[in-house]
Amino acid sequence: GQGLGRREDGIAEAIRVKVKCDTAGVGHDAAEPFTFHWWDHVFNKAAANIAVEAGQDGISVKALSEQGGRISNKKPRKAGNSGSLLYGRFVKSATLTACGEESVTMPVSSESSQEEEEKLDLSSVRRLTDEELVQACGGRTAHKGARHGLTMSAKLARLEEQERAFLA
Repeated sequence: GQGLGRREDGIAEAIRVKVKCDTAGVGHDAAEPFTFHWWDHVFNKAAANIAVEAGQDGISVKALSEQGGRISNKKPRKAGNSGSLLYGRFVKSATLTACGEESVTMPVSSESSQEEEEKLDLSSVRRLTDEELVQACGGRTAHKGARHGLTMSAKLARLEEQERAFLA
């Protein structure tokens, strides 16, 4: 019944645990869809693309650009958030081959990554059988239940039977 700490002036009751039932991440603002006024955003974006000029012939209205940018009711992304940096914050990258890991340097621009994909030669790649793959992984699988001893043998047997029936 006393408070925590040297002077016993801290909390006296334990902190209650809250169960997180939603799939939103930490820091997710549930009120965001209700605070972003999309109609105001769309109006301002469209109005920024229109020029009104008064001349001798009267008033003329014209678009500043043919495309005018894409007008969407989605919230615009922040400028610091670069979409071209897919996996750009990882520290180490490598390609896993049969011989081990081979270091890979990530290209800086998106044009060089497209050129690199075109140059990629997959003719020397050897496909592993299921038994060789399990042996190379030391018997580990990506199935979460495998750590508890679940082998999914019944499901795998059903899939093999379906595959045999399909190929027959």
